[in-house]
Amino acid sequence: MKIEWKTCFKVIVTAFVIFLLIHYWAAFSNLAVAVVGAAVPLLVGCAIAYMVNILMSFYEKYYVMICKNSAIRKMKRPFCMILAFLTVFLIVIVLIQMILPQLAACIAMLIEALPRTIKNAYLWLEEHFGISQYLTGGLDKYWTENIDWAKAVKTGVNLLVNGVGGAMNSILLVVSSFFSTLVTLFLGAIFSIYLLAGKEKLGQNFLRLMHTYLSRKAEDKLLYIIRTVDQSFHNFIVGQCVEAVIIGSLCILGMWIFRFPYATMIGCLIGFTALIPVAGAYIGAIVGAFMIFTVSPVKAILFLVFLGILQQLEGNLIYPRVVGNSIGLPGVWVLTAVTIGGGVLGIGGMLLGVPLAAAVYQLLRRDVIKRNSRGEVLMEAVEKTDETGGQ
Repeated sequence: MKIEWKTCFKVIVTAFVIFLLIHYWAAFSNLAVAVVGAAVPLLVGCAIAYMVNILMSFYEKYYVMICKNSAIRKMKRPFCMILAFLTVFLIVIVLIQMILPQLAACIAMLIEALPRTIKNAYLWLEEHFGISQYLTGGLDKYWTENIDWAKAVKTGVNLLVNGVGGAMNSILLVVSSFFSTLVTLFLGAIFSIYLLAGKEKLGQNFLRLMHTYLSRKAEDKLLYIIRTVDQSFHNFIVGQCVEAVIIGSLCILGMWIFRFPYATMIGCLIGFTALIPVAGAYIGAIVGAFMIFTVSPVKAILFLVFLGILQQLEGNLIYPRVVGNSIGLPGVWVLTAVTIGGGVLGIGGMLLGVPLAAAVYQLLRRDVIKRNSRGEVLMEAVEKTDETGGQ
């Protein structure tokens, strides 16, 4: 009877909480948005720490192998952390130095050639369609009408003032957004340093909390889920970087063979944007085609054809095998996760969809095997398969 009253009390409390959430949904949603907005630097810091930790752990592994002196080994954490941050920073700087100057030069070249292009287009239209007579007739008719010049000037002044005000507001919005992003990244980087410096202690405190407030069974399940998700994200990030290097190298090689301009720079751009699953190379293709267009429009079209073929090979053969095998997710589910994730959350959904789908796939697969009548035998086979790196 005591247990039944406890159960009834929990049901009543749960129903009351659900009622409050439904009735005051607007207030709760606004509060949740405000809390998430305030915690953005912390979330960014967690993301930075997770990605930098992959490099830092790699450096620490070889640091211990190389450095035998105990006094030098004490510097393992700060040295490897600084080296990991420097590696990421240098990669970003090199990509910016390779891409942005050439892109700015292409834009300047296009702006310089734009008047000449418009003039040539006008001459072509005049030669084939006699367009000047239509323009002249329209202008003559316009100027012969009775125009209220005072009203026109007043309207023009109002448009100018509103335009300047709108432009100033847009500039202020862009500047404030830029500095807000810089502050968020700075705070996130500082927070990530604290996380990386004391990651072992944080892990021990987290385990102590679980051991204190959760039962042994619940603790084991939660740890299993966390390990599976962590493994999926870790393998996804590593596999995605490997895939980006492959697609970037193939793009550079193909552009050298077909003698396209800006081969190295555009290949690096394609590799960088390929970090976005499946669709990333198409984003780089727009910028690459624009840059080649300033040299030769025909080569720009041929480049799009070449990259389209390369992207089809990469999306259907290389990506599902490289990334799919590294996270234990079949190729068809990789494409499905990218499609659904991109449709729901855009680029962020593409980045998160694949590792989340891999984690869910692994959890469901193991649960199905455990529930099977031959669960124990099949679980041993799965563990052996996972150890050998297969699906």
